[in-house]
Amino acid sequence: MKIVFLDRDGVINEFPGNGNYVTKVKDFHFIPGSLEAVRELTEADFKIFIISNQAGVGKGVYSLDKLKRIDRFMTTNVVKAGGKIRKSFYCTHRSDAGCDCRKPGIGLLRKALKSLNKTISHAQKAFFVGDTEGDIKTGHNAGCKTIFVLSGREDRRYMRKWSVKPDFIVNNLKAAVQIILEHENTSRSRNRRRRA
Repeated sequence: MKIVFLDRDGVINEFPGNGNYVTKVKDFHFIPGSLEAVRELTEADFKIFIISNQAGVGKGVYSLDKLKRIDRFMTTNVVKAGGKIRKSFYCTHRSDAGCDCRKPGIGLLRKALKSLNKTISHAQKAFFVGDTEGDIKTGHNAGCKTIFVLSGREDRRYMRKWSVKPDFIVNNLKAAVQIILEHENTSRSRNRRRRA
């Protein structure tokens, strides 16, 4: 089974700025190429999950209902573009809540895999695409291959101080998908050679 975990803000939609949140549908703007990227993954039979911290709900900046509305807007537009997000998993807790679902914890990945009747060991064959050290740590903690995109919050300067480095660095989700598809094609060829 082919699985990709995607962060949301800075990967799918434009990052709202440090300390800010996407609190309304009208503030949600797709990064150019992200809808096509999700479509390409869908066409290649990948199961796609959104894994995102949204502490603004826990802080009372916006409601859970607004988060659900934003999520519906995103998934509806993904479907219109020919893609499919299997499910979005959000951690709405504040950073001091001590939950295991807030990245870099892997609780949300466990939930996503459980929805496919898979265990966390299946994350070793999955990709995690994100725009922060927290995302890369999450992927690393779960055993995923990690792709750092430069379309969001952090850039290469931040990365110098990171304790964990990504497997790949690209400009955006569209470029990340090319790496994922190339990796998939290489793996398929290798398996064919083994069988031969």
